[in-house]
Amino acid sequence: MARAAAEASVFYFCGQDEAGATDAAERLAAHIAAQQGDYERVELAGADLRRDPVRLADEARSVSLFGDKRQIHVRCSGDEAHEAVETLLASPVKGWPVFIIASSATDKSRIANLLADRPDALVTMFHPPDLGAVTLAVRQMADPAGLHLTDGLAERIARAAALDTRMARSEIEKLALFLDASPEAPRKADAAALDAIGAVSEDDSFMPLVNVVLGGDTARLAAELARMHELALNPVGLLLAFERRVAQLAQLAGRMRGRGDINALLEQEMSARRVFFRDKQDLANQLRRWRGRKLGRLVERLVALHRNLLADSRNAELLLSQALAEIARAAVR
Repeated sequence: MARAAAEASVFYFCGQDEAGATDAAERLAAHIAAQQGDYERVELAGADLRRDPVRLADEARSVSLFGDKRQIHVRCSGDEAHEAVETLLASPVKGWPVFIIASSATDKSRIANLLADRPDALVTMFHPPDLGAVTLAVRQMADPAGLHLTDGLAERIARAAALDTRMARSEIEKLALFLDASPEAPRKADAAALDAIGAVSEDDSFMPLVNVVLGGDTARLAAELARMHELALNPVGLLLAFERRVAQLAQLAGRMRGRGDINALLEQEMSARRVFFRDKQDLANQLRRWRGRKLGRLVERLVALHRNLLADSRNAELLLSQALAEIARAAVR
């Protein structure tokens, strides 16, 4: 991290693990801020840069009204910011750090190819994590926070966060605050402390609704949407759980490579510890419903829905409920 922060000024995080990419960008941004001091954060959308390709270079080389340092954060779904990045790189003047998160792109995208061989750029692709990887990440988050976690508790946090490292980090921060833990005064966390801070339990987690919608179980949909409302489940957090599962389906569909035996594939994935045994039946059902172009359209639908939720947070629950009903009906077809 220190080397990348010192040598690079453009950071491109891509791949299906949008949460992992975002978490990595935030940690790198925080590291740079710790070295350089306070800064102004500028948020840009890929669609805006497609309409105005010069804006990225302008923002990366301008100074704020009060002379503060800056960081430029760009969120896009593919190569819509390609021309903007090309314009940025054409300038001989080194600008402020630029972080680009492209959740629907890969390290073979046009932007990645622009940056791949440059010493002043970093390209990283994030694949959907498995339970073991996120559990390990939770343990690694806990140590600097002064928390001692058992493997079982770390796994519980990973599951409750729907394998989203950002949500898991939030749980670790709340747990450390609750226990008054710090690196100088470490504390041992237990299940009672986790329950006390209101961490999501398996009974009220996101996955029952995810499985109902993607499995086309319209008979149970109304009850699950009512549960979402009653428990005040975070709409963006719930959508992230959907994105995780759909990314997992895309990965599994790619590994099938024309084979028709879904159960055999899932057995192999369980042996490789990439699929949890309790998820096998739901994944098999969903893989039969979401393949090929239909799965691609679902990915596009979720990306658009994510933007809509962030743009209209007041109506996020209503927008999400309507979209999930449509996806469930599509699963039946």
